[in-house]
Amino acid sequence: MKTSNKRTIGYMVPYVLWLGLFVILPLALMIYQSFQNLYHQPTLANYTDFFKSGTYLRMTVNSVFYAAIVTIITLLISYPMAYILSRLKNSQFWLLLVILPTWVNLLLKAYAFIGLLSKEGTVNQFLGFMGIAPQQLLFTDASFLLVAAYIEIPFMILPIYNSLVELDPSLTNAAKDLGASSWQTLRQVIFPLTMGGVKSGVQAVFIPTLSLFMITRLIGGNRVITLGTAIEEHFMVTQNWGMGSTIGIVLVIAMAITMYFTRDRKRKGGRD
Repeated sequence: MKTSNKRTIGYMVPYVLWLGLFVILPLALMIYQSFQNLYHQPTLANYTDFFKSGTYLRMTVNSVFYAAIVTIITLLISYPMAYILSRLKNSQFWLLLVILPTWVNLLLKAYAFIGLLSKEGTVNQFLGFMGIAPQQLLFTDASFLLVAAYIEIPFMILPIYNSLVELDPSLTNAAKDLGASSWQTLRQVIFPLTMGGVKSGVQAVFIPTLSLFMITRLIGGNRVITLGTAIEEHFMVTQNWGMGSTIGIVLVIAMAITMYFTRDRKRKGGRD
């Protein structure tokens, strides 16, 4: 038993070190920094300014709104796609094609979309070929939502696909034997039983989208202002690390709330 305990502790050491150095320590530093002003003096002014400022509150609403829209778009696309993939013979191969874009650097994908959506880009060239005048596609809310949804779709598909694959086929067969149509089976059996995968997908998309800043600058052209943009501005431009850390803490709290409401409420024994 002693040898087993030592081995278990030995396995835990790298995990605890990683957690302490890259999660707990940065979070503690951010909390500490959020209570300091530009002159590194203790203050509560950062939090007071944040909650009193209409600008920051508007950024918070924008962040939640755009993250929710991107999450809804990706869910509406991903669930049918994951359902179809789970029914294909070579589903692992097609799933690999879905995952492949995640291997490409985010900045490269952003510049690829700039090439597609710019005034002289591929899309406008095609519109010109069809006799339509060039359109302002880049630096719009629609372009931001398009690119953000494209980037996040694989992270929504994967958990939904896994939950569909793990679903017991006898349950759907029983529903059909009892006279349920394909739509009724999907709506009343398959979707409720794969809700865990949907919740995991919502977490995987909504939480990162809350703090997007590169896409808002390159694709949205700063028309889409979010808390992620504000954090970058305070750390890289104004050098107001205290306010930047305060906004970061607000984002962490928002992420924790999201995880709480989308957690799996099932406990051992099958009881909620």
